[in-house]
Amino acid sequence: MAEKDTIKKIQSELWEGIRLEKCRRCGCMKEVLEKMWSSLSPLRSEDSSDLLVNIEHWLQEMEPIEYTCLGCEHCFPAIAMDIFAQAFPEAVTAQPLSCIFEVREQTWPPVAGEYFAFCDGEGCPIAVSTLGSVELAEALASNRPLELCIVGKTETENIGIEKIIKNTISNPTIRVLLLVGKDPEGHRSGRTLLALKENGVNEEMRVIGSPGRYPILRNVTREEVEAFRRQVHIVDMIGCEDVGRIIEKIKELAGSFSASCSCEECTETNLVKISTVPIVKAEEPVKVEMDKMGYFVIIPQPKKQVITVEHYSYDNKLLRIIEGKDARSIYHTIIKNGWVSQLSHAAYLGKELAKAELSIKLGFKYIQDRA
Repeated sequence: MAEKDTIKKIQSELWEGIRLEKCRRCGCMKEVLEKMWSSLSPLRSEDSSDLLVNIEHWLQEMEPIEYTCLGCEHCFPAIAMDIFAQAFPEAVTAQPLSCIFEVREQTWPPVAGEYFAFCDGEGCPIAVSTLGSVELAEALASNRPLELCIVGKTETENIGIEKIIKNTISNPTIRVLLLVGKDPEGHRSGRTLLALKENGVNEEMRVIGSPGRYPILRNVTREEVEAFRRQVHIVDMIGCEDVGRIIEKIKELAGSFSASCSCEECTETNLVKISTVPIVKAEEPVKVEMDKMGYFVIIPQPKKQVITVEHYSYDNKLLRIIEGKDARSIYHTIIKNGWVSQLSHAAYLGKELAKAELSIKLGFKYIQDRA
C-alpha cells in the first residue's frame, strides 16, 4: 500500500472518530493522536505533513477525558493505529495502546469479567484486585506499569473470588495478588482472600475465617483452591487508592518475586483442570412472535435529558406516552403496568432503552433496532 493511500485511510478513521462526542472524551483517541504525532514528527514527509497538521487540530478539539476506552465494536483510533503500525513499524513504540485489551481477542483470561488484561510473559507477574473500588481498576489500567498482568474489581466474597482463582491458576506467570481499594461492606472480599490464602476452605467449601456474609465457593474445586494457594503470594494494601503508591508497590513486588514458577510448582498447577460449565451458543430466533399488548417507539430527547416512549396498538393507535430520565425507571413502569406480555419483548425493551440512555449521555445518534 502506497504511503499516500495509507495516510488517507488513517485520516479517514480518525476524522470519523473525532466527529463523535464519545471519542473526543475517550482516552483511547487522545493516546492514539499523541502517539502518532510523536512518531511521525521525526519522519516528517510530504505525505505525512497534512496528517500531522490535522492531528494537532484534533488534539485541540479533545474534551476532558471521561473514560479510558469504551470497547466499541468499531474503535476508530484503534483501527487507525493498526493501519499506522503496519505501514510504519519503525515508528511505533513497543508499548501497546492501553485500550488494546478492550478490542483484541484473547484466550486468557478464560473466565469473563470486568478485567483489564495485559499479560506480556514472564515480565509481568503481578495481578491486582481493586476490590470495591471500581474506578481505581481503570485508573491503574490507563497508567499500566509493565509488571502488571491483570487488574480488576472483586466485589463479592464468592463468585468474584472464584473468577480470580480460575484466571490465576490458568496463568503461571502470576506470582503475586495485590489487594488494594475499599473492602466492600458485608462482602469483605479482600479479607476473604487473605483468609483463603491462610486457611483454605472447609468441607462445605466455605472460606475458613472469612468475615464475609456468604464466603462459600460453589464454582471451583478443592484442587483449584489449593493450586491458587500454592501459586500466589497475597499482599495486603487494602484501603489504599493512591495510584502512584500502588504502582510503586507493583514494581517493588515484581523485583522480589520471580515470574517463573519452579518446575514442581508448574507441574502441580498444570495438573489441575479448570472446571467449566456448558457454553450455549446464542441463536437468532427462527420466528418472532408479536406482543399482543402492542409495540413501542423510543425517542431520546438530549436537550430535555429525557427518553420518550410511545406505546401503540397493532392498528397503529397511540395508547400512551411514557417519559423518564433513565432506562430503568421506564421499563419498570412498563412492566409494573402490564404493558408487555412476552419475556422476549421485555428483554428487547431493556436493550433499546439502555441504548437510548447511552445515546443521551455519550452524544451519539440513536437508531431503534428491529425486534
